[in-house]
Amino acid sequence: MVMRRDFYAILFVVVSLVIATISIVDGAVTVQPTGLRRKFYKLNGQCPDVEEYVKHQVKAHWLKDRSIAAKLLRLSYSDCFVSGCDGSILLDGRNSERKARQNVALGGFAVIDTIKSVLEQRCPGVVSCADILQLATRDAVHLAGAPSYPLRTGRRDGLVSNKAAVDLPSPSISWEASLAYFRSKGLDVLDMTTLLGAHTMGSTRCSVIADRLYNFNNTRRPDPNMDISLVKDMRKICPARRTAGQPDKVIPLNPENTKYKFDNNYFTRVANKKAILGVDQQLLFGPDTKLISQEFATGFEDWRKSWALSMNRMGSIGVLTGNQGQIRKHCRFVNK
Repeated sequence: MVMRRDFYAILFVVVSLVIATISIVDGAVTVQPTGLRRKFYKLNGQCPDVEEYVKHQVKAHWLKDRSIAAKLLRLSYSDCFVSGCDGSILLDGRNSERKARQNVALGGFAVIDTIKSVLEQRCPGVVSCADILQLATRDAVHLAGAPSYPLRTGRRDGLVSNKAAVDLPSPSISWEASLAYFRSKGLDVLDMTTLLGAHTMGSTRCSVIADRLYNFNNTRRPDPNMDISLVKDMRKICPARRTAGQPDKVIPLNPENTKYKFDNNYFTRVANKKAILGVDQQLLFGPDTKLISQEFATGFEDWRKSWALSMNRMGSIGVLTGNQGQIRKHCRFVNK
């Protein structure tokens, strides 16, 4: 009971901070200073059915490939955490963000391209790629089991995408370093713990966790905070050294979840020292992150509610609105 009360105290503080930024203008809810608003395209009359168009396309893709939920989540994270939620991750080019080392495994671009093509036929030059990415991510993850939260729109697209600007952190960093990174983006400890839960649907590669399996902190031993049975299982899949031509195998971050479901088993794995990534296991070492993780492991609905809040907060990072940026005709290229 004490744990739950402390958790809700943390949640209340975060919600209070968000509510403090909300104002009502002419009957419409807006969030300051982002300029985003609910049903932006319906209120301005330019594309009133945009959300229905997006949902239809997302469902069609999801029925064929349920991994798009995880792919779009990763795409949204990579977009928002670099230069803000401006769709810059979608831009193509030799030195674009998508060419950065941290982004080599990104997917889901074709889904966004398809949705953009449909919207350009129905509402040409109106809906931004940045908004499409946020809407599509929400709808895909909802199909996987997450809540379908109200999403503020009105983002415009950025004009620059530079791989040198990609500063996404290593998946082996400490919880302190991870929290500092999230805070640098305007998010907090509850947002960080909540959003890392997306790893319940994610995957990584053997090369990323090799240090945890064989040489943690140059000790020539596995990470002592990794369950020994997991170490043994992972060593069967990931050799200490790859031979020439041997592939860098893909590993699910939640081996019990091979259907890309939005579930809280990730937090159970963290509690049992069975997290695949170091940054995930580190959640046990921060007093607040441990408390929140334990709450989410036993309270799925608590995580779902916090998810809706944190995804909205992440989706508001560094947005362009008004006359900033542009509305791209194609998400891979800026307008000529």
